[in-house]
Amino acid sequence: MKLFNILIQQSRVLNRSAKTLTSPQLPLNAYTNAPQQHPNLILSSLQLLFWLSFRPLAWRNHLKRIDPNLESDSSVIILLRRGRWRNLALWRLFIQGYLILPILANLLVPILANLLVGLILWALGEPIAFSVALDVKFGVTVGVAAGVAAGVTVGVAAGVAAGVTVGVAGDVVGGVTFDVTVGLAVGIARGVASSVVGDMTRGVAFGVAVGVAEGVVLGVLGGVAFGVAVGVVGGVTRGVVGGVTAGVAAGVGVTINLWRPVLSFPFLIVWNYLLYRLDQKRNGKSPSLLRYHSAFWDEWQHLHLPALDKHLLFVITHNPVEGKAALEYLSTSRQRWAAQAVQIELDARSLQGCADVEAIREAHRILIIDELENELSPSLILKMFSRISEDVDAALNQASAYNQRLALRAFADKLNLQLENFARSSDKYTVRFYPIIKSWREIVTKYVEELAKITELRQEIDLPYIIGVPLTREQEIFTGRDDIGLRIEQLLLDHRRPPLLLYGQRRMGKTSLLNNIGKLLPSNIIPMFVDLQGAPSSASDHAGFLYNLARDMEKSAKKQGLTLPSLAREVLKSDPFTYFDEWLDKVEQALEQNTALLALDEFEVLDNAIAKGRFDEQDVLGMLRHLIQHRPRFKVLLAGSHTIEEYQRWASYLINVQVVHISYLKEAEARQLIEHPVKDFTLRYESNAVERVLQLTRCHPFLVQLLCAEIIVLKNEQDPSIRRLATLADVEAAIPEALQSGSFFFADIQNNQVDATGQAILRFIAAQGEGAIVSRQTLLQQFSDANITFSLLLQRELIEEVDDGYGFQVELIRRWFI
Repeated sequence: MKLFNILIQQSRVLNRSAKTLTSPQLPLNAYTNAPQQHPNLILSSLQLLFWLSFRPLAWRNHLKRIDPNLESDSSVIILLRRGRWRNLALWRLFIQGYLILPILANLLVPILANLLVGLILWALGEPIAFSVALDVKFGVTVGVAAGVAAGVTVGVAAGVAAGVTVGVAGDVVGGVTFDVTVGLAVGIARGVASSVVGDMTRGVAFGVAVGVAEGVVLGVLGGVAFGVAVGVVGGVTRGVVGGVTAGVAAGVGVTINLWRPVLSFPFLIVWNYLLYRLDQKRNGKSPSLLRYHSAFWDEWQHLHLPALDKHLLFVITHNPVEGKAALEYLSTSRQRWAAQAVQIELDARSLQGCADVEAIREAHRILIIDELENELSPSLILKMFSRISEDVDAALNQASAYNQRLALRAFADKLNLQLENFARSSDKYTVRFYPIIKSWREIVTKYVEELAKITELRQEIDLPYIIGVPLTREQEIFTGRDDIGLRIEQLLLDHRRPPLLLYGQRRMGKTSLLNNIGKLLPSNIIPMFVDLQGAPSSASDHAGFLYNLARDMEKSAKKQGLTLPSLAREVLKSDPFTYFDEWLDKVEQALEQNTALLALDEFEVLDNAIAKGRFDEQDVLGMLRHLIQHRPRFKVLLAGSHTIEEYQRWASYLINVQVVHISYLKEAEARQLIEHPVKDFTLRYESNAVERVLQLTRCHPFLVQLLCAEIIVLKNEQDPSIRRLATLADVEAAIPEALQSGSFFFADIQNNQVDATGQAILRFIAAQGEGAIVSRQTLLQQFSDANITFSLLLQRELIEEVDDGYGFQVELIRRWFI
């Protein structure tokens, strides 16, 4: 009794806690695989039985909540013997399984048995009233029939109960589960035995007594004989039928979770539809009836439940908190298709709500794409919208209205192509997203027009220069380098097929040249640009490296109008280099008569990955060497700010490397970059101003753009009457701003390209003034044993040798070191 009192007090505490934790927006125990048990012992016992039959996850989580170490294959009795007797929740489970559920079974089984016998007799076409009237009134037949029928009925009920119990126990195998089901089975067995023995005894005794009395009194021996015969035959028939039925029920019960979802499906459709209609009539009143939908309590139902996505979307629209909880629950259930369909629709509505370019640029941050598993079409569409959003974001990050307009115009052209593709498709998702992409195109086009009007009204000078990032094919500011393109073309025609190294200092335009090299080479040479500073070198293994390498090759070739076969990452896991080599065979077939130029930028990064042991030197560099020697359709071009000699491992694999040096622009190319960077450029320079820019930058492509960009910023702050003519004073005024805004470039030279001795030498020369030449003898007096440092500074193109002395090559770099 003391234990019962403790459990009752605990139930009251649970009841108060449940009321405290209930959210006003989210019903208790809704949309969770770990619902709380009802505080009432009887109702919670029935709840356990329901979980065993329909929600095995809730059952397992309930066991975990009782004891984190409690598994479904543990035994309650054994756990109690092992010292867990202080755990009241464990005692509660024990009492529910061995006491309350058996008692309920004893009470319910006879009632269910009597109901079931009536249904069986009715199904056999012999209603009870007719059967009794057919036999001798209150005769032996009534007793025999009642006893046999009751026994048969109980047998059927027992068979069904046993079958269900076995089926459930078979699906949720375990010690605790077995304890509960055995407790329930014991109760049912006792009820069955009591019912059978009691009904048979009372039925036979009553039948014999009444039958004999009536036979003696009335003397109707024939009636008695007839009644006995009919009663016995009927009882035997019912007994046989009942026995067969019980056996079949027991067998069917074992596979209950296979056939029950199918048989119950029509009823669940009606039930779920009624819930949906009721929610609609309630206008989405919270809490909704969605929590009673079978998707949230029948874990065995594997068939798609119609209209579940519509109901879920309706609830999310009217009650977002509850709807999002239901969405999260369904995303890991058998009905995840509904969660995916609703998420796609939510994304579509979000995209449709983008009313300006600012909203479009943020759209990629909120899209849910990775969760889509089987819906290939919407996944691709959402990825497309994500890329569009990222492109708009990148365009709006441009410093000038001109560059924004340039990028957005190119983006609008891409949208027009997408619209054409959408218009030709009848796919339901394409139809759904077509008006959205059309709306985005109109928003971007309108914004470009507004930018043009604002620029014209303000008479601002467009800033066409790209600072700090490589120039792409779409940016017309790319200038010159025809001589380098011609040199590369000549080397590609060399029958020895030597690997090429594009060597030059940082910010000399190596990557910009590789991005635009297709403009400088014949059309039969297909550049495949790969930035080794990106995904390939950051991969964790060879499979990841080769997959990223192939993917970048595909993307680059596609920009040239060539579609390469795809290479799946999973294929590479077992034997990466073999499968990659087979993929190259397919690439050669796709090339037909063309030649592939594999351009690997920032090869030093890959060398660092090899040095750290992430990749094997022999495997990776051996693969490149094999490609160069045995695949004449492929040419390899490396690009970096170091020579191959500085990386000996590369020199041993890539024999006969031909160096293509990229340095300063030619003077004519630099003048064009200053005075006519793009068509219709509105700023004009005085001649001495152009000469001063050339003197300060020495035609360094990055520094020309850096200084000219600061000149434009300065001019846009001046009065419109003098805004569009740059003078010598304007150039001088822009120098401090250029040193400040380009500090990342100069700091890289100072911190990463020279050592402490080199920095000291550069500061010493810089202090001598603009154009100063310091004799070698003077420098050796100041810095003895610095011959190696002088050679490094010359190689980095920071200083140059003039007669018997040294001076800075670039005046702006000298000013940084003052």
